[in-house]
Amino acid sequence: MSRFKSGAKINPKSGFAKENESPVPHGLLKSARKSGQLNLSGRGLTEVPPSVWRLNIDTPEEANQNLSFGAADRWWEQTDLTKLILSSNKLELLPEDVSLLAALVVLDVHDNQLTSLPKTIGELQQLQKLNLSHNKLRELPEQLWSLTNLRSLQLQQNVLEVLPQGVGQLANLDELDLSGNQLTEVPDSLGGLNNLVKLNLSHNKLKSLPLGISGMTNLKLLDCTRNHLENVPPVLAHMTSLEQLYLRHNKLRVLPELSSCKMLKELHVGNNQIESVEAQQLKHLTALGVLELRDNKLKNLPDEVTLLEGLERLDISNNDISSLPCALGNMTKLKMLSLEGNSLRTIRRDLLTKGTQEILKYLRSRVQEQPDGNPQDVPQTAMTLPSQAKVNVHAIKTLKTLNYSEKQEASVPDEVFDAVGKDPISSVNFSRNQLCSLPARIIELKDTVTDINLGFNKLTSIPVEFCMLQGLAHIDFRNNLLESLPEELESLTKLRSVILSFNRFKDFPEVLYRLHTLETILISNNQVGSIDPIKLKDLERLSTLDLQNNDILHVPPELGNCTSLRALMLDGNPFRHPRAAIVAKGTDSLLEYLRSRIPS
Repeated sequence: MSRFKSGAKINPKSGFAKENESPVPHGLLKSARKSGQLNLSGRGLTEVPPSVWRLNIDTPEEANQNLSFGAADRWWEQTDLTKLILSSNKLELLPEDVSLLAALVVLDVHDNQLTSLPKTIGELQQLQKLNLSHNKLRELPEQLWSLTNLRSLQLQQNVLEVLPQGVGQLANLDELDLSGNQLTEVPDSLGGLNNLVKLNLSHNKLKSLPLGISGMTNLKLLDCTRNHLENVPPVLAHMTSLEQLYLRHNKLRVLPELSSCKMLKELHVGNNQIESVEAQQLKHLTALGVLELRDNKLKNLPDEVTLLEGLERLDISNNDISSLPCALGNMTKLKMLSLEGNSLRTIRRDLLTKGTQEILKYLRSRVQEQPDGNPQDVPQTAMTLPSQAKVNVHAIKTLKTLNYSEKQEASVPDEVFDAVGKDPISSVNFSRNQLCSLPARIIELKDTVTDINLGFNKLTSIPVEFCMLQGLAHIDFRNNLLESLPEELESLTKLRSVILSFNRFKDFPEVLYRLHTLETILISNNQVGSIDPIKLKDLERLSTLDLQNNDILHVPPELGNCTSLRALMLDGNPFRHPRAAIVAKGTDSLLEYLRSRIPS
């Protein structure tokens, strides 16, 4: 007679249920007792089985079986668990039983749903590395500050609004990452972390830095990118070990005082409101290799910048600089000089596109031609018209430039176009006015104009007639109110660069995918939500793509196939992958990472 009742449903996995009930395989726990390491990353865990916390306390299951043990299976000779990885799960809390793993040296619970930590975490006195990043932590227990053996504390991408003074007790800490939180201030006690080497405070809401920060005498990297800093305390100059300083995307009006930072190798102060750089601010920075001043309000660059003999990268893009020290041409170590987005009068636009070495070569020739006086100065000859509009006739005649910028006018007077006469104009600059529409008479220049700057106006649309300027190679529409571009722009078959930063684009303009001559696209600080990597790959000449500060939630791995890119900028978007550390490694590493993520 069958031992099963008639009609009863039989579980095909009967007899194996006990093993399958546990989300952590028995063999994995057995291995952990030997190695002292347990990796449970990416298993979809909503909670950690008690058997993990009691791994070094409970007698293992095999001890209760009638088995003979070989030398490799002596469970009584187990090793205490020293490394536990629980990352990329769905954990909402850690139980107080975490204290049972008292020998832990590394605890990694990043990329979970933790909203709090148990007080018993303070009992893990051997802990040296704690990764709590990418969770939902709003506060931290005071017991955390008793972990005085901690060397690395990762708290980035949480929702912390306050950092307690107790953080100063972690005297052995050499790396602290607080980026991507909601901090409005950090405590003065940070100065007690005099072994700290790396401090990341980026992507918070800091309005100032504490004076005690100067106590971190061994700090080499300080990242305060994307905060609300209006100034930096002078005590920063006392941090003599500082090698990398990131202050990008703040509200600084002056360059910080860094006279004693003679070890400083990289200074990043782009996307601020700095109007000038003084000679004394640079002359002591003898070790500087990277100076990034892009997207500020600089009108000139002091000659003393040429004394930075080790400088390899100088980025002054998107400022108001009209001339350069010709002695830059003698800086033999300079490998990258970024100048786009300035109204340079002495360097032809076509020369700017030929790269750093050609620009330096040109500047060297200017030093030889005009050793006396200021070779970069261009004679200013103006003609006053009935409308009181001033037109630089010299620029029209010799530089082929029509300049009516910084007038704050709502329209361009007819007298400006009348002054051109029959002279061929290659460059037009109507930037920094109040233009709500394109000047109708600009079409008169269609046969010769190659470069047009309409930045910092109030343009809401570009008329189809604009596409009659068939010779255009460079267009600057930054800081307007544009939401779209006309499809007829496709007819501009000589277009090499287009600047659309600081507008209102919600979508990447489709017409740009069809402009196969494009080498540079700058569309930062808009609301672009996605890009099409397949269409982008067709732009085989594209070398610079700036998508910073948009709303991109997903970076498609196929973007890695756009191997023509030499500069890909993605900072300031809300995507989670790739991690900020990957993006920070530069374009080549970023593209390689993306390619590795393409499904095979």
